[in-house]
Amino acid sequence: MVSEKSEPSLWDGFKAFLMRGNVIDLAVAVVIGAAFTNIVNSVVKGVINPLVGAFGTKDLDHYSSCLKAPCKTAADGTVESGIPIMWGSVLSATLSFLITAAVVYFLMVLPMAKYLARQAARKAEKEGTQEVIEVSELEVLKEIRDALVAQRGSGSGGLGSGPGGLGSGPDAR
Repeated sequence: MVSEKSEPSLWDGFKAFLMRGNVIDLAVAVVIGAAFTNIVNSVVKGVINPLVGAFGTKDLDHYSSCLKAPCKTAADGTVESGIPIMWGSVLSATLSFLITAAVVYFLMVLPMAKYLARQAARKAEKEGTQEVIEVSELEVLKEIRDALVAQRGSGSGGLGSGPGGLGSGPDAR
């Protein structure tokens, strides 16, 4: 009787997928990333945009150009006429991206790269030490061999030398 191996069910496969560590890590990263995005957006809107506005005439989000004149907007921000190009909000989003990228690089990527480089150097140092030990053992064994060969050559008679000795013949080393 041949037993058939049953395939895992769709539900079992889904559970295995969810329980893998990288899926959970990815979910945590998305949640933390969303919270971090809120912080960066607040810094840009609450600090950087007003600083730019202090040097200019208005908040960074309000800078625009008119593609088709005359551009008029209502008090609630809706466009009444013309085609405004809101380049200030694009610049604000670009600043948000650059700040986020800088924080991620300098606080996460760079320290992790340095840590991994140190780990690799330690591992290479351990392997180098192990290789030196293996080489030195090989050298000691070569010295022992050379000493035994020298003893055989200098001995007169004995087990290891001469025509009938144990150490002679074509297979002796």
